[in-house]
Amino acid sequence: MFDLHGKVALVTGGNGGIGLGMARGLAQAGAHALLVGRNAEKSAAAVRQLQDEGLQASSLEADVADEAAVASLFAQVDGCHGRLDILVNNAGITIRKPPEQMALDEWKRVMETNLTSAFLCCRAAYPLMKKAGAGKIINIGSILSLFGAPYAGPYCASKGGIVQYTKSLALAWARDGIQANAVLPGWIDTELTEGARAQVAGLNERVLARTPAGRWGRPEDLAGIAVFLASAASDFVTGAAIPVDGGYAAA
Repeated sequence: MFDLHGKVALVTGGNGGIGLGMARGLAQAGAHALLVGRNAEKSAAAVRQLQDEGLQASSLEADVADEAAVASLFAQVDGCHGRLDILVNNAGITIRKPPEQMALDEWKRVMETNLTSAFLCCRAAYPLMKKAGAGKIINIGSILSLFGAPYAGPYCASKGGIVQYTKSLALAWARDGIQANAVLPGWIDTELTEGARAQVAGLNERVLARTPAGRWGRPEDLAGIAVFLASAASDFVTGAAIPVDGGYAAA
């Protein structure tokens, strides 16, 4: 039920953090993991990690916020693999400023990277998945899809948008055998949250105090949900937004 052998999984932002944690889980379940990022050196290092573990992985360089680059990326996937079974939209950035200090170009940069990229990749993946009569889309939101943060307006808006866009995909493409779900990571120990802990006073203490699990998450904590949502085990699950947060949202 959880076997992904023979499947091709594309993970944007897959060369580090949550993306790499999910890619590793998918590859451990048998999928060929395609790691997509803008930093070719970082992607190559991540691929070597996975291959050294005996896993199937390769990398592709693309700016997934650019329409032409996305079209080229999915043409490469089709040409090299002839299929795409799993799409994980994980690429994301944040800019931490109070709303009144946020410049328009900063707002646009976050929205384009976090939300527009998911739209472009989903649209490009659809013909491949429709042709196969099946597909799994996993969009990465955040617990800030549910909560606000005074220093992360565009990030919160983009991640809230991910949830609603995922619901729209689920409704539109169910007839094509495609399931679309969102994963909402909690406070995970990554490069992105290292910056948050450095910039936001007391954040580490507040996260630990509220999280019933008593710790920050790790990228590997996202591997299991990725495999579930990518596999036949979730064929009747679509349009869901699932927190993976050690209980933070329930506290």
